[in-house]
Amino acid sequence: MPMYQFEAMDRTGQEIRDVIDAPTEEEAQNTIRQMGYFVTKLSLKKGAAAAAAVGKKRKRPFAMGGAKTKHVCTFTRQLSILQDAGLPILRSLKILENNQRPGKLKNSLMDVCDEIETGSTLSESMSKCPKVFSRLYVNMVKAGEAGGALETILQRLAEFLERSESLKRKVKGAMIYPVAVVIVAIGILAGIMFFIVPTFKKMFDEFDLKLPAATQLLMAMSEYVVNYFWLMFLLPVCVWLVGKIIRKFKHGRMGFDMFIIKVPIFGGLIEKNILARTTRTLGTLVTSGVPILEAINITRETSGNAVFERIFSKVNDAIREGDVIAKPLKDHSVPGFHPLALFYWVWMGLFPGIMIMSVALTSGRVGAKKGEVLRKNAPKGNGDLMFVGLVALGIGAVVAILFYLMKMKSRVIDDLVVNMIDVGEETGELDTML
Repeated sequence: MPMYQFEAMDRTGQEIRDVIDAPTEEEAQNTIRQMGYFVTKLSLKKGAAAAAAVGKKRKRPFAMGGAKTKHVCTFTRQLSILQDAGLPILRSLKILENNQRPGKLKNSLMDVCDEIETGSTLSESMSKCPKVFSRLYVNMVKAGEAGGALETILQRLAEFLERSESLKRKVKGAMIYPVAVVIVAIGILAGIMFFIVPTFKKMFDEFDLKLPAATQLLMAMSEYVVNYFWLMFLLPVCVWLVGKIIRKFKHGRMGFDMFIIKVPIFGGLIEKNILARTTRTLGTLVTSGVPILEAINITRETSGNAVFERIFSKVNDAIREGDVIAKPLKDHSVPGFHPLALFYWVWMGLFPGIMIMSVALTSGRVGAKKGEVLRKNAPKGNGDLMFVGLVALGIGAVVAILFYLMKMKSRVIDDLVVNMIDVGEETGELDTML
């Protein structure tokens, strides 16, 4: 029979610590109450719990990946309600675990229940399931356990997860229209290049006219798209793979993240999204009673961008030396120069010229392979396209370098944010300001 350790108070207010044998936790509580004690703490004795856990470990259903944020959010909200109602934590977890569908969250809750039965705390148990319960989640639960306000902390955590999910939905909703427009535009251009331009090309070939460089470029592009259409699918995949490989290295990740938050149109959206998420994370942790240095470390790790990670590292170092948050946040919010960031900008500027030169080089070869008789002005035409490509390379590189030199001095955290944090520190309302 399992053995339970308990702490209780007798009628005179004296603290009692003892062990008791009982088949279940509820039976143990009832027995202790019958003895005339008021239970303050009850846990399964570690040695007996470990043996019981080994003997009755339940089978886990197969699950891949992590748990969805909305499912974790719903679980957190329900757990806060059950804790507010006064149910023991183990019983609450078992109730919620039984209501979950087979998946990663259900498996993790089964593991958490087993760990708690062996005497571990809720935060310690959750820390062993990092794919479901993040470090932010675990530290907030730990702060709630230490402060004796677990139900309040769980409620705040549920609100934080709901807001994060809402922000994510807003960003996705804002991206639907431009993405749809780009896809439709690409489809229309592909149709023009595949069906309409080749018809005009036959007409021009029959008239044997000397065409201007712009028209020659259009014809060559149509020929290029028809013969190398598979590049339209292969090129984005290659770019994505190269980006993933480069981000594996420290300097590569820093350069790429500096580049991505300053890209026209999309960069501003990415930057504001990261800023909103990090300030909300830090505010929630501060409100929950997590120490400020630990809160900044968690915020840094959950930012997902090397630029913001560096900023919060500098803030952490400044606080250790006795400084406030606002000053280092302002001083280190300028990205500065990074050679790999410049490399990405130059490549973006060179891309149009590279494509034009690629079209010029392949247009003559394709015609020769097909056995077509090249017009007298075709070599000159290809030469014109090469010249246009070279000009596009030069202009693109210069524009990209100038644009980067202007952007690298613009701060990623503006004065409004810094001033609000400064006021929050002065008035003691930092969590509200964040």
